[in-house]
Formats: sequence, C-alpha cells, structure tokens
Amino acid sequence: MATAEDELLLPRLPELFETSKQLLDEVEVATEPTGSRIIQDKVSKGLDLLKKAAEMLSQLDLFSRNEDLEEIASTDLKYLMVPAFQGALTMKQVNPSKRLDHLEWAREHFLNYLTQCQYYHVAEFELPKTKNNSTDNNTASSSMAYPSLVAMASQRQAKIERYKQKKEVEHRLSALKSAVESGQADDERVREYYLLHLRRWIGISLEEIESIDQEIKILREKDSSKEESTSYSSHQDRPPMKPFVLTRNVAQAKVFGAGYPSLASMTVNDWYDQHQKYGVLPDQGVAKTTPELKRGTQQQEDQEQKEDEDDEQMLHRAREWDDWKDTHPRGYGNRQNMG
Repeated sequence: MATAEDELLLPRLPELFETSKQLLDEVEVATEPTGSRIIQDKVSKGLDLLKKAAEMLSQLDLFSRNEDLEEIASTDLKYLMVPAFQGALTMKQVNPSKRLDHLEWAREHFLNYLTQCQYYHVAEFELPKTKNNSTDNNTASSSMAYPSLVAMASQRQAKIERYKQKKEVEHRLSALKSAVESGQADDERVREYYLLHLRRWIGISLEEIESIDQEIKILREKDSSKEESTSYSSHQDRPPMKPFVLTRNVAQAKVFGAGYPSLASMTVNDWYDQHQKYGVLPDQGVAKTTPELKRGTQQQEDQEQKEDEDDEQMLHRAREWDDWKDTHPRGYGNRQNMG
C-alpha cells in the first residue's frame, strides 16, 4: 500500500519543484517592485509549493543519513535545493511588522540546506555559527582586538574565493544548461549540472546568512532604542517640581538672600490685573487715558508748537539780516569822515 502511495506522490514532486523554481526565477528577474501585488502573489504561491515538496520529501524519505552522495540518483540531487529555495523566497516577503520573523525563518532554511550539503560533502566550506555560538563568539572576540582583525581578514579572503568559484560555476552551468534541459545530456553531465547548482546555492546561502545576521542585529538595536525612548518619555510625563531655594539656613537666606535674583513675586495674570486696574493697558485697541494724562499731553503739544513758531520767527529774522548785509556793505553809511 505504501508503494502505491509513493508512486502517486512521485509524479507530483517534479512538478512542484519545477513550478516553484520557475516562480523563484521570475521573482529574481522581475522589474516590478518587490512589494507589488504580482510579486507577492508569486512569492506566496512558491512558498506553498515548496512546503508541499518538503513534506513529500519527508514522506518518501528520499535522502537518508545512511547513504553517501554517490548513492543519490542524479535526477534526485536537485531536490536538495528545496530548503535553499524556501529561504530565498522567504527573503522576498514584504511585511515590516514581521521582518524579523521572516529573517529568522530564512536563516533557518539556509542553514538546513548548508547542513545537508556539508553532511553529503557537496563542497568544502565552514558552516555558519548558530545563534548561541555566535553570541558567545562575539562576547569572546570583543575583549580581544587582534583576533577580530584576523577574523575580518579571513572573512574577506573567503568572500573573494566564493566570488571566484561563483563565476566559474556560472560559466560551467551556462555550458551545460541547454544540453540538460533538452534531454540530450548523459547521466554524467546531468549529475555534474545539478552538483554545480548545489555549489552555487551554497555560496548564495552563505552570503544570505551573513547579510541576515547583520540586518537582525540592526533591527534588534532599533527595537531597543525605541524601548529606551519610550521609557524616557514616560519619565518626562511626570508633573513638574515646584521651585525651591537651597541656603545654609533660614537666617542666612533672610540676611544675604539666595545668592541669585529672587523668584517671581506675582504671576502673569496678577501683573495683568494690576496694570488693568491702573488703566495702563489698551482696551479694545484704544488706550485708556485719565484727565490728568490728557492735560499733560495737551500742554506738551502746545509747548512743542510754540517752540516751532519761535524757531520760524528767528529763522525769518536771520534771513532778513543776511539780505540786508548783502545790500549794505561795511562802512556804507560813514560817508562824511572819508579821508
């Protein structure tokens, strides 16, 4: 009975894999924004298909820990990439409120793929640290600067090596793709084609896990800063404290004062009421004036007008004197005593 069920499930597994792979390729090369409805529908559909494919692989027990890579059929090697495809599509999900969850799920998928590839010795690489190990490693390396520099140099060298291997793998894949997809390649070339795909996704998974760890760190620091700002704002909401004066004793304060300008003796409203009482504030745009203030203002205006008139008279006399001197030179009237 189990064999009959397996025969029914096997034809569906290649269809699920090929359809999900096609959806992933379309999402990767799409020109639409990742957050668009079309792309997100493809992402959701691809994740559903890959989930079903993973369940089928688990039911069929297609990969066993008791067998080596050489014992796996060439056409079955491609199903090892299912966790990698799940991680890639999970990274394409767009939901800011669930971004941290998506990153953790994608990291888990990539790590499962790398663990599987390392077990079957698909390629030589160092498995990324788990969350607990990475935390312990960061705590230990933070106390020593030299080991951290060595780790940075080794990571840089590893990136360079992965980039070179990626270019070589892509070049070889482009040469084998047409023959394998058309069905003209033999079993040896088909096996090489899928092994190259596995090695290519090993490099992609390592790079994705590295970027995921950095983004998770940033998101957690952002959340912690928000919590600190929230706690600070709660402290700011406390009622303001009343002003108080610090002096050695009450007697010294009465004699010498507080050592700085005294506190306010009245409020703004008290000051306004006092000035309004004396009529020194404007009332609806017109200032209030008392009879004494009016008389004083009138006297001042009369005095200024009188001074202006006196100035005009003096100016008129000075001009007449200047004109007379122009028409009567010096000695003009002393004609009798001329020598």
